[in-house]
Order: sequence, then C-alpha cells, then structure tokens
Amino acid sequence: MNNRSGVQAPQPTVSLERFGALIGEWDMVGTHPGFPGPVHGHSTFEWLKQDALLLWHFNWERGGPPNAVSAIGHDDTVATATMLYTDERGVARIYLMSFEDGVWKMWRESPGFSQRMTGKFGSDGNMITVHGELSRDGSHWEQDLDITYTKRP
Repeated sequence: MNNRSGVQAPQPTVSLERFGALIGEWDMVGTHPGFPGPVHGHSTFEWLKQDALLLWHFNWERGGPPNAVSAIGHDDTVATATMLYTDERGVARIYLMSFEDGVWKMWRESPGFSQRMTGKFGSDGNMITVHGELSRDGSHWEQDLDITYTKRP
C-alpha cells in the first residue's frame, strides 16, 4: 500500500520468535580437527529487540576457537535469517540461518571457504547437538566444529 507521497508504507518485520528457544545461557563442549581434545566454552543468546534482533556471544576457554559475537535478524521479504559474525581475530562473515521443527541451521557459501552447520534440539529443549562442516571447493565437505550446547538452569 502506498501512502500519500507515493512511497510504500513500511511492512511489519517478520518475527524471529521461533529463535526464542535459543534465549539463555549455554555451556559448550566442542570438537574440531584443529584442536587435540575437547574445547569448552559458554554462549549467551539475548534479544536486542524482542523477536526482531538477537545477539549471540560465544566465549571459549583459552586454547579454543576464537571468541565471537553475532547479530541475527532478517529482511522483511524472506523467512531465512541473516547472521553477522565477527571474532577476536577480526574475521567478519555473513551466514544464513533457519530454525524449523527443532532443527537449527546455519550456512555460508563463499569461494574457498563454505560452511554449514545443523543443530538438533533434545526432546526437553535443554541440549543442542551441532554438526559443522566446511568445504574449500564447494563439493567436498569435511568436519568442522561440532558442538554440544547444554542450557544452564
């Protein structure tokens, strides 16, 4: 619908309400081919704007992957969310993200370094098992970071 000036009126933002299952504090245990043993850390998901913008902080213990922060939101015209990622190394990436039927997915397609992750929630919603993969050529996929998230009470 156009307003009197001929400019299209703002459209309502598609809700990120389905990502509400992530809200809270989570302990993380991960495995990665580049680390000799399990890595431990902590994640926090919190609303920056209820059901519209989500912040994700992840912090690893010394010797683990880089600490990072992400902002999650999306365009009004699509259901897939977008995640802006940055970490302490200065790396910045854009991922796409979905959350449907207890399955949380993130992915990015980038020449030379594509990634995809699939997380499945446990029946009580207090555990998420995430399997990550990477591809350097877009065809062959290898293990990346696998993480088990356990929600703190």
